[in-house]
Amino acid sequence: MRASNNVSRVTTDQIMDLERYEAARPALAERVRFEKQRRRIHVGEHLTFLFENAETIRYQVQEMLRIEKRTDAASIQHEIDTYNELLGSAGEIGCTLLIEIEEPAERDRKLREWTELPAHVWVEVDDGRRVAGTFDPRQISDGRLSSVHYVKFVVGDGAPVAVGCSLPGIDARTELSVDQRQALMADLSAAAKG
Repeated sequence: MRASNNVSRVTTDQIMDLERYEAARPALAERVRFEKQRRRIHVGEHLTFLFENAETIRYQVQEMLRIEKRTDAASIQHEIDTYNELLGSAGEIGCTLLIEIEEPAERDRKLREWTELPAHVWVEVDDGRRVAGTFDPRQISDGRLSSVHYVKFVVGDGAPVAVGCSLPGIDARTELSVDQRQALMADLSAAAKG
């Protein structure tokens, strides 16, 4: 399976028209599934971190345009701008954090109990530092978390080795596999060139 092309941002010239995208979609979906698998890190029972790169973001843009049947330049640019916000800049990695709790009543209770979660999420780098995540403030409200968050980690020159959460009741750390480390380092390298 081919790895990411290490482009740091999605641009309009990379977006296919709907007809071309429909034809290429099965192959692209398979490639993006591979990229997401390399960047999906489960922490504890309920947290999944999906680190994004230009390829996963480009696919999301194409899917949104496909679903909404939008082809005008302004709509395309809006989707690109929105999703590019998820990507890290130089020395930074970005992810979608999913709080996954199936049972609705339990999910609602936990999202109210875990309002301090943004202060307890981190990436550990190879020198032992724990880098706190920066959450998108538009997704945080008083008294309740969203089940989906966009988070960035400024790791600088550090190589990510683990992802974790220190919130009481969730306290967990997941060591990254060699493949996951390589994927995140490729993303950091692309952002540095970007």
